[in-house]
Order: sequence, then structure tokens, then C-alpha cells
Amino acid sequence: MKQISKQRTTLYATGGDFCRIFKEDMQSLYLLALVLTADPVKAEQSFVAGLDDCTSGNPVFEEWARSWARRVIVKNAIRSLAPDIAQNNPGVVYGNEGSAKLAAGPAGLGLPAELSALLQLPARERFAFVMSFCEGYSDHDCALLLGCTRESLAAARLSAFQQLKDSVAARNDLRAQTATTAQDDRGNYIDRALSARLATVA
Repeated sequence: MKQISKQRTTLYATGGDFCRIFKEDMQSLYLLALVLTADPVKAEQSFVAGLDDCTSGNPVFEEWARSWARRVIVKNAIRSLAPDIAQNNPGVVYGNEGSAKLAAGPAGLGLPAELSALLQLPARERFAFVMSFCEGYSDHDCALLLGCTRESLAAARLSAFQQLKDSVAARNDLRAQTATTAQDDRGNYIDRALSARLATVA
């Protein structure tokens, strides 16, 4: 019985497991919070709140720990921007220079052009795109978390697609005109997912 009990307890992630995950995946978890909130301060708050929720919340199976950590980040980001998502307002643009600072990349991160374009989408469109195509949430799950209908979710996602496609097309035209061939080597899961999805849009 003691052996069975020990085996059962090891099935669940501990607070230490989540601390390790947040340390090992710090860059990708913070980036997820950043592209959702479009605000480095709110992104940091969502990251810290996510760690607190994971270490003090309900037990989670060990094999689900990483996906759960990402989900908690998403939920905290939603909570931080709930009014903007409900009203479909643009994301928070920080700093006096507004969009120019976003395009340059928060805190000198030098984000790829696709991510800079994503940061400037209205909140609901940004969340709909990232949750659906970068995180792989179902329409039902996305709509439930965002507190909207499936119809409004689909409309927001389609609008995000079109705006991102137009932004990337404009960037590519500019590169062609200036014969710029330099590429950003900061590959990350969101950038790759975004580029891949946009490439499939007719």
C-alpha cells in the first residue's frame, strides 16, 4: 500500500516542478504573455501570477505540467486585459512613442516583424489568433476563456489573419525594394507558427 501511495503522489507535479518549468521555459512563457498582453509590464505580472497559481493551485498531473503552465499564463493575460477583450479594443501601447516602440520590440528584444505586427492587433483579435493557432486551443475552449461567442471568435481570428497577412506582405515588398536579405535568427515557436500559418492563407 505504501508503494502504491508513493506511486500515486509522484503522478502529480509539485511546486518544485513548476518552478523548474518556469525557469527552463522562462523565455517562451514570457514571450507568450507578451504577445497576448502587448505590454511588458502586464506580461511580467502575468508570468509571476502564473507561477504563483501553478505552485499554489490544484494538483496537476506531471505530464500536463508544461501545458498547464502555458494555460495559466493565458488565463492571467486574459484577466489583465478583460475590458479590452470584451470591447475589442486595441492592446495597450506602452511608452510615449506608442506604436513605434512596439515595432522596435519591447525593452530592446528585437522581435521579428511578424510578432511586432501581432502586438499591434486589437486585443480580442490577438488573443483569438495566438490561442487558436499558436497554442492550439479549440474554438469552444477559446470562446469560453475569452467570454465571447464562437461567431465573434471566428470573426476576430479572420480579421487578425488578414491584418497580419497585409503587414507581412508590406514588409516583404519593402525588403524587395531595398534588396534587404538579412533574416532574424531569433526563431521561436510563436514566430514559426505565425509564419507557417500566414503562408497557408491564400
